[in-house]
Amino acid sequence: GSSWNNCDFETNLCNVLPEFNLQPGWIRRNGQSGMGPPYSDHNGNESAYFLSLSSEMQSSSAAFRTSVFLPTDEEHLCQIRFHYWVSQTSRTLMVGLQKVSEDAVTNIWQVSGELRNQWNVNTVTINSTEKFEVIFSGMVETQRQGESVAIDDITFSEGC
Repeated sequence: GSSWNNCDFETNLCNVLPEFNLQPGWIRRNGQSGMGPPYSDHNGNESAYFLSLSSEMQSSSAAFRTSVFLPTDEEHLCQIRFHYWVSQTSRTLMVGLQKVSEDAVTNIWQVSGELRNQWNVNTVTINSTEKFEVIFSGMVETQRQGESVAIDDITFSEGC
């Protein structure tokens, strides 16, 4: 709905994902970038932008985090919907929750590449009594050409 804040990456990272939080490893690109799959966004548009892990990643994982969200309440849980692409079994995408009082990140969802070369969609629901950030992490076990992790169209409900 219109009350959802949408990050489609067409113009920038949107205000929920501060620019400086995009660690080396995640890049904003489109399917025409010559960087391998995916070759389009989740709508099949070759020139539309999404985030993907760079094939030149220096480390085995890269994360980006949202800005800090206020605590949720019963009526307004924070729901985050996103499209994702995880190719091959050596790739993993995780979504984690970090509360302001905690150093540790709690893993709330993850997928490894059992699904071959297609966009999928998922929604995570967050219930937190304190301020929190959400962290998206991509992990790579072995570097191979033509394998990737990508994220598109992250939408945040009004409870976030």
